[in-house]
Amino acid sequence: MRQYKQDKSNVSSRIINIATVAVAIGVSAILIAVSTSQGLQREIQKKTSVFNGQILVTLFENNESQVSLQSFKDDFALRDQILNIPTVERIHSVALKAGMLKANQEFEGVLFKGVSRNFEWESISEFLTQGVYPKLVEEASNEILISETILTRLGLSLGDSVNAFFQNESGLRLPKRRKFKVVGVYSSGFPDIDQSLVYLDIQQIQVLNNWQLDQIGGYEIFVDEFNLVTETADFIYDKLPSELNSIAIQDRYSSIFKWIALFDFNVAIILIIMILVGVINMATALLVLILERSRMVGVLKALGSNNALIQKIFLYNAVLIISKGLFWGNLIGLGFYFSQYYFGWIKLDPLTYFVTQAPVFITLVEVVLLNLFFLSISIVLLWIPSQIILRISPSQVLRYR
Repeated sequence: MRQYKQDKSNVSSRIINIATVAVAIGVSAILIAVSTSQGLQREIQKKTSVFNGQILVTLFENNESQVSLQSFKDDFALRDQILNIPTVERIHSVALKAGMLKANQEFEGVLFKGVSRNFEWESISEFLTQGVYPKLVEEASNEILISETILTRLGLSLGDSVNAFFQNESGLRLPKRRKFKVVGVYSSGFPDIDQSLVYLDIQQIQVLNNWQLDQIGGYEIFVDEFNLVTETADFIYDKLPSELNSIAIQDRYSSIFKWIALFDFNVAIILIIMILVGVINMATALLVLILERSRMVGVLKALGSNNALIQKIFLYNAVLIISKGLFWGNLIGLGFYFSQYYFGWIKLDPLTYFVTQAPVFITLVEVVLLNLFFLSISIVLLWIPSQIILRISPSQVLRYR
């Protein structure tokens, strides 16, 4: 009899340990999936936005082009009206022009982005790897900011001069030529940006396009919260003159944002699978506990305890087992989060994921809510196997000793 009880205890102990491990693995997998998904989404959103603007206001003629085909007058009254919208954080004027850089017998096709003096260089400060930002003064500056990719391909160094060539709109055969000085180098980790984008003074593009100094290609607008971009873009559109359009970053780069939107679906699938695995293992452990202690259930019923009270006793024990699994799951999941956050040991292919290492992001509130959600769902679903208590009859389980 003693050996039988010991074996039975060992079986229940092993099943409980398996259930605890299943909960720990499930919670850690959920935390890792949520943190990496959100991190990658935020990083791609940030890089796409900071180098292109969250909302672009431009002429309808420029909608389908990366360059500023037509210009419009920089209206300070309109700019102030947009800035007065509560969700708008900042606005600056831009103009884009295609061109070519030549150095050391090497050519590189690039996209020149002219920015005005009110451009906030600090917005891209974390991407600056060498030098300083171009100084934009009253006269057109010849300083440019290029990427490390372009710098390497052209064999340039910081402080070097480089020739730039632009299509001549007047119909002459010779292209327009300018000489610029490389004063800063950036690295976004975003191949589409690093392979082409060059920052310079907007006055250079105005002169090249034979524009007046108050003519621009568009406004780039940033909002307080990214989830307000589409709503703000629609609101701005209603305030604009008929010839201007307001385009949210999600519409300009729809393929990228549709791709990262799939991350939420993947996380939801992982969440469902991990909860089901954890609950199934916990249900098995709970059934073993109930069957193993069927005599105890019979004694409690004989003493007058009702089924609800006995169910609560077993569910309380199940909560203790789940809590232990949650503790270890959080320890593993958050351990992964902080190690990746500070050391970045998981690397990614930037050509596929637009980042060089897996970014992570999760808030304390989200961690708590995920734990409460897992615990709540588990308790609700474990109520079903606990119904076996209703079938235990005191006369049957107490008949033999």
